[in-house]
Amino acid sequence: MKRSIFNIFRPFRILPLLTVLLLAGCIRQSASYYIDGANHSLTVRAEQEYFWNNDVVVKLVAAHMPGCQRLFPMTTLPAAGVEIALYAGGDNVYSVRVGKQVMRVETENCTRLTEPTQEELGELLGTFRFDGNNKLVFEKSSAEANPGAPTGQ
Repeated sequence: MKRSIFNIFRPFRILPLLTVLLLAGCIRQSASYYIDGANHSLTVRAEQEYFWNNDVVVKLVAAHMPGCQRLFPMTTLPAAGVEIALYAGGDNVYSVRVGKQVMRVETENCTRLTEPTQEELGELLGTFRFDGNNKLVFEKSSAEANPGAPTGQ
C-alpha cells in the first residue's frame, strides 16, 4: 500500500481550527477616556487569558503622545464585576478605582503617583464597565455628561 505524505498529516489538519475555538471565548476589550483628543488619553484594557477562566486582567494605559505612553498593571477580577471609576484630581492627574484599589497617575510624563487621599481623589468623570454586549465602554458621570447642570450639593 502506497501512502502519500498528505495522508500521514491528514488528522492534523483540524488543529488550526481547534486553536481558534480555544481563543473564541476570550475577552479582549478596551475603552478610552479622551482628555485632549486621541493623543492624550487614559485607556482601560480587560483581558481574559483563557476561556475557562471567568476572571479578567485589568490594565491602565496612560498616553500623552508624543511624549509618553505607559502601561500600568492593576488587578484581576471577575468579568461580571468589572466597574472601574475614573476621577480627575487636578492638572493631568487622574485616579482610577477598582474595588478598594486606587491608582493615581500623572499624564504629562505618564508616571504613577502615591495613592490619593479622599480629598485628592477628585471629581468623578465616569465609569468603565461591560455593556449588555460584553463590550467594555466608558460611561460619563451625570455631572460630566451635563457640565452646566448643578451637582446637587
